[in-house]
Amino acid sequence: MMFWDSKYFLLVFLPGLLIGLWAQMKLMSAYGKYSKEPVANGMTGAEAARHILDQAGLNDMPVEEVEGHLTDHYDPTKRALFLSSENFHGQSIAAVGVAAHEAGHALQHLHQDAMFNLRMALVPITQIASYAWMGIMLLGFFLHIIPHFMLVAVAIFSVLTLFQLVTLPVEFDASARAKEQLFRLGLIRETERPGVSKVLDAAALTYVAALVGSVLQLFYYVSAASDDRS
Repeated sequence: MMFWDSKYFLLVFLPGLLIGLWAQMKLMSAYGKYSKEPVANGMTGAEAARHILDQAGLNDMPVEEVEGHLTDHYDPTKRALFLSSENFHGQSIAAVGVAAHEAGHALQHLHQDAMFNLRMALVPITQIASYAWMGIMLLGFFLHIIPHFMLVAVAIFSVLTLFQLVTLPVEFDASARAKEQLFRLGLIRETERPGVSKVLDAAALTYVAALVGSVLQLFYYVSAASDDRS
């Protein structure tokens, strides 16, 4: 079996690449547009996140600035929000929406959301698997015992696909919480709500693309394992 054969290129690599590029273009388009549209109340992303956290009783949770473009994230191990400079200081619809999304993850943690907890539990396993699966397949290939190693690689890659599958509802739920809190707390106007939705929905597409790519790869390796055993 060749790892980079035409079947892999046409059925896995190319579709995954195109879907990923499409999702990134949608995100960049929506974020680019609404990062230029200021929120009426002049609130920064950091202030919006701070307000949502305080209203949930998370007054001691820090909201910190981090370098990079769209590097915003919630760290459950540190119980802290990290916002990229453009969203930490930004007073745009996009900045407030992204900041609220990360605050949504903090609310998931606070309320012990089942899918969020499952994703947290999978993180260390996934980190190991992400490095191990390709190494195992290559080792099996060079030792000419690929069928045995292929099955192990399939099992490992299944963990990676499961992680992507669990991530999807976690991200959608965080966005739903963000939209609800922003509107309920009066942080955005009704006219600004569609912009927030477009930014967060576009961001969610990147996770959909990652899941599709992962599923395509898993199916390919399952098929390859079956062929090698026949």
